[in-house]
Amino acid sequence: MRRVWKLLFGRYLLVTNTVSSGVLMLAGDVAAQEIESRLENKQKSTVQKSSGYDMQRMFNMTLVGLSQGPLHHYLYKWMDVLLPGASVRTVFKKIAIDQFAISPIFIITYLYSAGLLEGSTVTECTTELQQKYWTIYTADWLVWPPTQFINFYLISPKYRVLYINAITMLYNVFLCYIKHNDDLVTQLTGKARKQGEPSDASS
Repeated sequence: MRRVWKLLFGRYLLVTNTVSSGVLMLAGDVAAQEIESRLENKQKSTVQKSSGYDMQRMFNMTLVGLSQGPLHHYLYKWMDVLLPGASVRTVFKKIAIDQFAISPIFIITYLYSAGLLEGSTVTECTTELQQKYWTIYTADWLVWPPTQFINFYLISPKYRVLYINAITMLYNVFLCYIKHNDDLVTQLTGKARKQGEPSDASS
């Protein structure tokens, strides 16, 4: 077991990162579909059982996860080479790079790859990106800075992938849910617009 563990998180780290990203994206989509099914049944006030999972959607999300694995692997490897060490100052620099560079890249590639796999055109993917980008990016700021602080400051580099994958598993539920629920995004963006509008009482 020790030998296998060393191979998975040593020589074959790229394979481990890629496969685990695909598996965790699949698990996140399964959880998201389960949530969607239960909410739909609750809204209909019915106890009928779910008609089953969307297998094509699950396959697409797995491919998206597999495509994200190498991207994350090389970006984080580059970051560790650029900013070695684990001082507080270095950690905050890594968090800044992660939020201002890596997160936008991840969001864009996620929405385009998922959309194209589902048969959307590039124009439709661009429209979806414009509608959902800020919702996902706002959630990124709530989840990843504290997560990455623990990751970069406290956890040994060889166990960082395992830690991040555990958090990513939960975050993928949100990503898959946002990706396939336009009504929720419309409600969130609608509320944001209302809050930004001047009050009628002042006119």
